[in-house]
Amino acid sequence: MTAHPTDAVLAADQQLQPPLYAKRGIALVRGEGVWLWDSEGRRYLDLMSNYGVNILGHAHPRVTAAIVEQAGRLLNCHQSFANDTRAAFLEQLLAIAPAGLRRVFLSNSGTEAVEAALKFAWAVTGRRKIVAARRGYHGRTLGALAATAEKKYRDPFIGLLAEAEHVPFGDRDALAAAVDTATAAVILEPIQGEGGIFPAPPGYLAAAREITRQAGALLIFDEVQTGFRTGAWFACQHDGVSPDLLCLAKGLANGVPIGATLMTEEIASCLPSGVHGSTFGGNPLACAAGLATLQTLHDEGWIAHSADIGAYFLEQLQQLRHPLVRAVRGRGLMIGVELKLRATPVLRAMQESGVLALPATTTTLRFLPPLLLTREQVDMAVDVFAHALDVAQD
Repeated sequence: MTAHPTDAVLAADQQLQPPLYAKRGIALVRGEGVWLWDSEGRRYLDLMSNYGVNILGHAHPRVTAAIVEQAGRLLNCHQSFANDTRAAFLEQLLAIAPAGLRRVFLSNSGTEAVEAALKFAWAVTGRRKIVAARRGYHGRTLGALAATAEKKYRDPFIGLLAEAEHVPFGDRDALAAAVDTATAAVILEPIQGEGGIFPAPPGYLAAAREITRQAGALLIFDEVQTGFRTGAWFACQHDGVSPDLLCLAKGLANGVPIGATLMTEEIASCLPSGVHGSTFGGNPLACAAGLATLQTLHDEGWIAHSADIGAYFLEQLQQLRHPLVRAVRGRGLMIGVELKLRATPVLRAMQESGVLALPATTTTLRFLPPLLLTREQVDMAVDVFAHALDVAQD
């Protein structure tokens, strides 16, 4: 008996990869805008955008055209050579950067952007200690993992990690007590993503800025997930606080792998030649996609739209007042719903009804949709979510 193509794809996915991911049981084969289709032809409203990556949705025509055009000219160009597409991308990125950030190191992912920031902090300060927040998530390579707080990620590698101290997120006194003359950097997410969608309390980022400045330590903001989706270009801009280093990835090139570590001129001037590098980082293909993404976000007003539609989404979720909902948190189109039960059954029920979302913690459901989301699609998502809660309650 010949296996159905879907069965074959799912089998290959299970049998040919190590068992590192919790599988969702469907094979996605096509996307357009905020919609995805599986191998059976079923359509899904995408409220996860590949963990926040496809900020302009799937197969966006401007990004696709830029990729095709660049692929026909030059795919790769090491950063020891200049490149026209890379230069245009860097100029566009720095034009929107928080105040004081004037240089960019390009890599291929969020964890690489964080690794670079940590290495730069160690190189510039001559110190080794990192201070990070509990519930914080900064990646899974060994340097970034030192800053990541979650035990399930860290414990298998204890003894291999850099020196890091974790303090309660939002506690100014705990942060001040942890930062000393051995501290190279403090790294924080302006809104904690993996940890359950917790925005920094008012004044906390400004306090972190002052604490690090007084100790001669550097301040790193990890905006890998928050970048472009919170109703401002960068989440730290809501608080008017600029870091010494800022990490980006995910939505920066709408699906093409890219990472960026922004820094001040002062830090750049202190970095020895050859202290870090990347063969694929800054390749023209990723830069072309990044340039098209930033131009589209600017030209079509999607940052302002994310603020408006995100406020509407939050309001509709809060108005549910479902007995299984403990809290609704977020900003722009980065939203978490903490439940009084595990999130997995609710996510499964939503998927069965044609809506894809993400977990954050075991009890928090996370919405990271493309910025193209409409009010009608929000209404559909909230209705499906409410139904999924009723199913889980039964």
